[in-house]
Amino acid sequence: MLNQSLAVESLQRCALFAHVGQDGLVALAGLMRRRRFRRNEVIFHQGDIGDSLQVVASGGVKILLPSADGDEAIIASLKPGDFFGELALLDSSPRSTTATALEQTETLTLPRDEFIRLLGEDSRLVQALLHGLAQELRRLTGHVEELHFLDLAGRLSMRLVRLAREADPGAHGRVELDWPFTQSDLAAMIGGTRQSVNKLLSGLVEDRLVSIERETLVINDLAQLELHAAR
Repeated sequence: MLNQSLAVESLQRCALFAHVGQDGLVALAGLMRRRRFRRNEVIFHQGDIGDSLQVVASGGVKILLPSADGDEAIIASLKPGDFFGELALLDSSPRSTTATALEQTETLTLPRDEFIRLLGEDSRLVQALLHGLAQELRRLTGHVEELHFLDLAGRLSMRLVRLAREADPGAHGRVELDWPFTQSDLAAMIGGTRQSVNKLLSGLVEDRLVSIERETLVINDLAQLELHAAR
C-alpha cells in the first residue's frame, strides 16, 4: 500500500510536478506505485521496454551506459526528487541506459499511459519535462567535455565539484556529500580504473582537498578543488 503523504512529499520535490496543486498531487499519488530496491539492484536494463516514469523517493540511483565488453560509464547520479526513465516513455523505444540503486532505494512509478495523458492535460508539465531534458543534455555535454579536455586527475576533481553542485547548486567553501559510491562507481564516472582512482583520491586526501568520513565525502574548499581540476 502506497503511503499517500510520502508520495505527495516526494512528488513535491520533483521538478516535473512542481506546478501541480495539492489536489493534483494527491490524485497523481493515487496513480503511482512504490517500488523498493536493494543496494546495487537493477531497476531496469538497457534494452528493456519503457513502461513507466520513476521518481526517486528515497536513496539514490545511478544511470549507467554499459559497453559490450562489460564496462560501464555512470552518466548521472540521482537523488530524492529526481525523475528518470522519461525518454523511453516519449518515443516508445527500448531503454537507452541501465538504472541501478546506489543504496537502499524507493521509487514512485507512473505508468506510461497516465504520464502521456497528464502531458496532454497540463502544458506546465511539458515545460518542466523540457527543462529536465535540457538539464540532462547539459550534464552529458559537461561529461563529454571533461573526458575530452581533462586528464584523469582533473576529471576526478571536476566530477566531485559537479556532484557537490548537483546536491546543492549554491554550495561553496566546505561541502559534505553523502557518499554511497564505491571507488569502482567513481572510476565509471570518469573513465578510469578503480586502482587509478584510489591513488588519485588518496592524493586529494593528502593535499587536504577532501576527506572521507564513513559514508560522507568532505570537500574542504570547493573553489580550491575546482582550481585543482584545471591544472
